[in-house]
Amino acid sequence: MIFLGRKIYFDKLTGAIIYTRGELSGAVRETTTEEDFETFTALAERSPETVGCLKLEYGQLNRDFEAADDWWVEPDTLELKFLYRDPNEPEAPSVFQKPLSVEVEELKAADFDNKEAIALLFELQLMGVGM
Repeated sequence: MIFLGRKIYFDKLTGAIIYTRGELSGAVRETTTEEDFETFTALAERSPETVGCLKLEYGQLNRDFEAADDWWVEPDTLELKFLYRDPNEPEAPSVFQKPLSVEVEELKAADFDNKEAIALLFELQLMGVGM
């Protein structure tokens, strides 16, 4: 069985999403950029030189796509940014941000680093260093 991740076409200048091809699995094949421009109206209306493409792995950022209201590509870094609405304040303005799954992993790493630093400080205190 073949598994294909999302393919996201975006405006190279603004980062606005032009077309997102969702994940595919089964008896499928990867299409070329040229085939996509012939197949999808949103792409056919554009000049290929003005359009960028991000290809994701199958399953990559799935939770973020499910939770987000919208997404966008940062033109300078080619990083995906997501728009999440606060369910407790749906009228509050939202801003595009890095995927929540990435933020969670960064916070876990920072938490681990902090715990290691605290353990080291505790050891040093027990040894009487710095007193």
